[in-house]
Amino acid sequence: MGIYEELQARGLIAQVTDEDLIKKLVNNGEATFYIGFDPTADSLHVGHFMALCLMKRLQMAGNKPIALIGGGTGYIGDPSGRSDLRSMMTPEQIQHNCDCFKEQMSKFIDFSEGKALMVNNADWLLGLNYIELLREVGPHFSVNRMLTAECYKQRMEKGLSFLEFNYMIMQSYDFYMLFQKYGCNLQFGGDDQWSNMLGGTELIRRKLGKDASAMTITLLLNSEGKKMGKTQSGAVWLDPNKTSPFDFYQYWRNVADADVLKCIRMLTFLPLEEIDAMDAWEGSELNKAKEILAYELTKLVHGEEEAVKAQEGARALFSSGNAANMPQAALTEEDFADGEIDIVTLLYVSGLVPSKSEGRRAVQQGGVAVNAEKVMDFKQTYTKDAFTEDFILKRGKKNFRKIVVE
Repeated sequence: MGIYEELQARGLIAQVTDEDLIKKLVNNGEATFYIGFDPTADSLHVGHFMALCLMKRLQMAGNKPIALIGGGTGYIGDPSGRSDLRSMMTPEQIQHNCDCFKEQMSKFIDFSEGKALMVNNADWLLGLNYIELLREVGPHFSVNRMLTAECYKQRMEKGLSFLEFNYMIMQSYDFYMLFQKYGCNLQFGGDDQWSNMLGGTELIRRKLGKDASAMTITLLLNSEGKKMGKTQSGAVWLDPNKTSPFDFYQYWRNVADADVLKCIRMLTFLPLEEIDAMDAWEGSELNKAKEILAYELTKLVHGEEEAVKAQEGARALFSSGNAANMPQAALTEEDFADGEIDIVTLLYVSGLVPSKSEGRRAVQQGGVAVNAEKVMDFKQTYTKDAFTEDFILKRGKKNFRKIVVE
């Protein structure tokens, strides 16, 4: 089985422009391909996970990845999947986020000895002259066709800014530049990016006449992959300082029964034969599959040692309530007001909720407990003495923190 056939078997490929040529390129290790990442935060999240795993798979098969960081398109913001305008970032924020992305991507992709490239589209986008761009690129884009793109249609009712309208042109220009500068002959993206990618293919064909070399491919369920990065507590980040290895493990341990085998196929590097054998699993066996999924992905992102600790901590916690390996949250003197701290602040500083307003709602809805006793009053406070012994804070059914005072 070639790598292209494996991607199909894992349910990753949704649509392609020239299947025979793409199959030949990737199976023979002749593809130089790119996937773009806009630096909208200082960490990648699990919505990027599928793309990173795909890049790793293709590199292992001899192909050359280009990780394109959107230092230029980040000034505009992709309207895909958005109901409102993205916040405008400063150049300093964008550069900081780009630096963070590179460090995290290195865990998936080998950038040594020219085996992969990391490129920032700010290198060519920020220096563009507006009039020159209009003359060079503008004639190749039909406004009527652009407005039929799904990424624009979903924004038309609430209003699509002219700033965002340019995003398709910028992304198309990226493929054009990568093709010329680095011989990039393949681009990957989610199904919500299809129109943008076709724009890049068309631009190359119109300007260079290279209709045999500019191919595009999309990933099945990439848009669902983005949804996977959202939980009631906010995004699930790859940065351990934003989402601990334990919480990362727990996120995957808690996937729905209907999704666990799909996630194992798409995201882990376990052999397909081993995964196929799990198809008959049901009932309690699906919990074993969830442990396998959580362990494999935590090992991939945070290393084997952290994966073992997270798995042992989860097993101990849910089998006996043992707090030894439970993730901790440390309080400092500044967290207390007149020697006390309220339950809403506790939830927030422990990382169990992304905001105090959500913490208040969690208490009011009966979803918060301290040492197995439900907390019903969001004004409930605790003195420092309450934390001298085990103080276990719980939100929902499976989100725990052991609270300590530094």
